[in-house]
Amino acid sequence: MSFHRQVADNWQREVPGACWFKADLHIHTIDDHPGGRTTMPDGLSGNPASPETLARYARRFLQALVKQRVQVAGLTPHSPLAGNDPNTSAVWRIVEEWNGGSDDDGVPFREKIYALFPGFEPAFKEGREGLHLLFLFDPGIGRERYLKAFDLAMSGVSPWKDGRLRISSRGASEAFEELSTFRKRECPADDATDESWSYLVLAPHVDSPKGLLGAKKAQVLQLFDHGRIAGLELGDDKLPEQVIRDRAWLREGMRKFRQAFFHASDACSLQEFGRRHTWIKLAAPRLEALRQAFIASDSRMRIGFERGENGMLQPIGDPPDVSSGTRPWLRELRIKGGASFFGGREDGEPRETRFRISPDLTCIIGGSMTGKSMFLDGLRTHTGSDLPDPGSVRDQVEARGEIFVAGAPEIELDCPGSDPTAPMAVRWPARFFSQNELQRLTQDGAAVEDILARLVPSETGEIERRSGELQLLDQQLSETAKRLEESEDRVAEAEQAHRRAENAGEEMAAFKAAGLDRLHQAIRDRQGWKNAQAIASSLQSNLRSALAEYASVQDMPRTDEEMLKSTGADPRTLDPGERWERIVERVEAAIREADNWISDVRKVADALADRESRIRTEVERALGEQGLGAAKLREFQELGRQASLLPSYADVLEKERRKRGLLLECFVRARDSRIAKVNEQREAFERVAAGIEREFAKRIRVRRVDNGDIGPLAKFLTGLRQKGITRWWNELPPEEKPSPERLSACLESGILGDVGMSDAVQDTFVENMTRSRKRELEALRCPDSYLLEHRLDGGDYRPLDELSGGKRVGVLLSLLLETADDRPLVIDQPEDELDNRFLFDTVLPALKRLRGRRQVVVATHNANIVVNGDADMVIQLDASAQRGWIACTGAIEEPEVRDAIVRTVDGGKEAFHLRRRKYGF
Repeated sequence: MSFHRQVADNWQREVPGACWFKADLHIHTIDDHPGGRTTMPDGLSGNPASPETLARYARRFLQALVKQRVQVAGLTPHSPLAGNDPNTSAVWRIVEEWNGGSDDDGVPFREKIYALFPGFEPAFKEGREGLHLLFLFDPGIGRERYLKAFDLAMSGVSPWKDGRLRISSRGASEAFEELSTFRKRECPADDATDESWSYLVLAPHVDSPKGLLGAKKAQVLQLFDHGRIAGLELGDDKLPEQVIRDRAWLREGMRKFRQAFFHASDACSLQEFGRRHTWIKLAAPRLEALRQAFIASDSRMRIGFERGENGMLQPIGDPPDVSSGTRPWLRELRIKGGASFFGGREDGEPRETRFRISPDLTCIIGGSMTGKSMFLDGLRTHTGSDLPDPGSVRDQVEARGEIFVAGAPEIELDCPGSDPTAPMAVRWPARFFSQNELQRLTQDGAAVEDILARLVPSETGEIERRSGELQLLDQQLSETAKRLEESEDRVAEAEQAHRRAENAGEEMAAFKAAGLDRLHQAIRDRQGWKNAQAIASSLQSNLRSALAEYASVQDMPRTDEEMLKSTGADPRTLDPGERWERIVERVEAAIREADNWISDVRKVADALADRESRIRTEVERALGEQGLGAAKLREFQELGRQASLLPSYADVLEKERRKRGLLLECFVRARDSRIAKVNEQREAFERVAAGIEREFAKRIRVRRVDNGDIGPLAKFLTGLRQKGITRWWNELPPEEKPSPERLSACLESGILGDVGMSDAVQDTFVENMTRSRKRELEALRCPDSYLLEHRLDGGDYRPLDELSGGKRVGVLLSLLLETADDRPLVIDQPEDELDNRFLFDTVLPALKRLRGRRQVVVATHNANIVVNGDADMVIQLDASAQRGWIACTGAIEEPEVRDAIVRTVDGGKEAFHLRRRKYGF
């Protein structure tokens, strides 16, 4: 019975290229019911060999896979038949239901389960209990050939008898030969379309008596020589290191034959599906894709378990499935219309190009001038990502970017899980490196430190936090130094005011001792009488005015007795005229008394003036004896005012001193905190450096240079604008240049000669180091720098800046790939500076370890990056003079993609085969 595969395109829509799947490659079916371990699911009964029962069982089987989120399954019963008839194969009924059936919700099973691989688990005659192996086939083999393959492996022996598993009369090697002969007969060499007949062999429960290592023992290497085994199944409670420990031969054999460890459930019931599983990356639901995954297990496979704190195995906390994480990635870029190289118009209609990109490694290949760099640079400029430093490289990036967006085409980026309203550089925060840009990065100390900080995930968060805190402390110290200078000025002003008030008080005391109080009293007495004289003169003037008014009244009206009586008044008591005359007489008498009084006051004032003069003379004589001139008398009032403000000035001075003290305490605390954090940061980077040496087997190491970034101190010293100081600094060897702390200490101790200053330079430096500059120097920090060193073949280490351009880029790129940074990484032709040995030994292993953690896009001409880097998506570009297009896209397991790789980066099949012949491989 042939198999016609139905296509499910939902998987590639979600994740382009090869993507991660939860796989269980060792599952038994109801075909094994004679052994008693495999039973019907709950609620399902009937003859396991009946078509109706098998149909219901197949659906329940697939629904259990869906429930346990198993997306790739290997169906590996000991027997491929539940009965005696070919139609009674539960394995094949499950495959057919997966290929053509739908779940209860109407969604096809093939859109929920990515791949099913029919297979079986025969027992060969090696060992006491027989050697068990798993055989997996592509469904394209068809049911008849699948069943025939089982018969060949078992040499016609029925797998079950009386409930016990029977052993094949053949050994494993014989079975391999029989299957190879059968394949050649069924699939002639010139029939390139029937790749589905390939099979994959796995070794289950490898450490048990019926497993490969238990059954073969000393003969295991002989079996390994066949290179037939693709993977070794771990025991339920084991991880790879436990199996491979003390077995150097096993490690070497697995490396030689590209074999991998995997976990599987060996499930006999539906509830056990996925109990043990492995994450596997596939680009097609075919056996060839599974074979590629085992060959490239370092990048395409992840053991699904880790050991917990209780010592038991538990599912890994960060599965590589991109849908379960939050890392940023670009799934698709669509460019349409305009005058763009990848858009434009065709046959009068806007032309559209869609770039589908893997969340892991995408390689862009193509001949010269096919638009590889244009695509990456256009993406860089369109998303607003950081550009190279000004110069020729930046000009080239911007020029290519302009061609990419020429004519304002429609450009859409699909970034799953991102905020569509956020800026593009936030939605997809990629780090770009154009051609030759990595070379420049090797000379950027800050970039190197950033890469190092992200190398050890357990340290990254704290390193970045401390780095931010150190920058804040630098800023705080600088600002506090300025505020301290302002506070010092305010304290100085307050001290001067306070001192003036104190001096005024002291001078006021001298005046008092000289008899100034008596002089002041005499002055006050004289002034008092002088004021009284002025009042009397004013009164006298007013009296004279009143008398003059009287003289103007010549005829006073007369009154008679009768007139007064008519008004009701008493003539005996009321006589206005007489009373007026008495007033006039009294006014005239008052004027005469005022004249006499003013004369007397004048005499008293004259006497008081004589007294004041005598006292003044005595005071001036006493002041002279105390060293104070008579002119000080004129300052008496101002001195008195100053002296009266002494308490206020004292209060202001106390407050300003308190503020200065608080600022100084703040400065000292910040400085001490910075010192502590610098030491913590150094310890963290020491651990990072140790991790680098371990990770790269001591091929790369990091050496710290304390205060190695001398830029801040150099800027400070040259800012003094003193030729002698600048010359001293420039002529100092790098290793002798002092840190700000040491220079400040030498200045304070007066031992500037210890940092190489001549006497003349010392004098100039001391003269220029005002209080403000001393504080500024104390606030400075020269950050540590880190030197990368690479071990040469002879064992010696050489600093990065002494290596060739290719070695420098290789070291930096390998570290860049190892960081915990999850931002997408986009690199244009890194091989331009790399030698293939370093690429293969260092860069590619780092690139593979990024799988499931970071999106990487590389434009390349190098086959090693594409093939040995195991690209998850390959995009082949082609172009004419005016436009570019995607000629081919997919993963390496797809034949057309494989041909494109050979043709584009390997020079074609003839060149590839010629090299193999010349090398003698």
